[in-house]
Amino acid sequence: MAIRLSEAQIAAIREHGARDFPNECCGVILGDVEDDLKIARELRPIANTFAPDREFEAMADNSPLARPDAPEVGQERRYLIAPDVMFALLQEERRTKRKVLGFYHSHPNHPAQPSVYDFRASFPWYAYLIVSVRDGVAAELTAWRQDEAGRAFAPEEIDVVKTF
Repeated sequence: MAIRLSEAQIAAIREHGARDFPNECCGVILGDVEDDLKIARELRPIANTFAPDREFEAMADNSPLARPDAPEVGQERRYLIAPDVMFALLQEERRTKRKVLGFYHSHPNHPAQPSVYDFRASFPWYAYLIVSVRDGVAAELTAWRQDEAGRAFAPEEIDVVKTF
């Protein structure tokens, strides 16, 4: 499966990542599905509502509770879309028949490779786009989805078109 985005949509994701640097940005990708192609019709930036939480970090990293002296992890390394926003998106999907195709977020000063946290917070089928932002400048952009077994991320092809 692949995801199709326009050049303008790719530019918008990159700009969002640069604008929110040094924190992670996040957003949703809405569109249609034709055969094995997800076609992005709308990008919707969403507020990153992640708040540091040591118990959450322990669960996300599958480790014992973080040491008391460990630095807190905040929005510079995590994103969270609020549950009420997700619920509203799913209601909108049912009402409009426009699908939630996936999500995008940035990795400030890190490669556009998914983290353990990214995988543990993912769901099958959805596309997860990651833009690396180096010192405030957007760099590589990649797309991922869970593999067929749901055990790891596999690259998802990005089909870039000039315009729709």
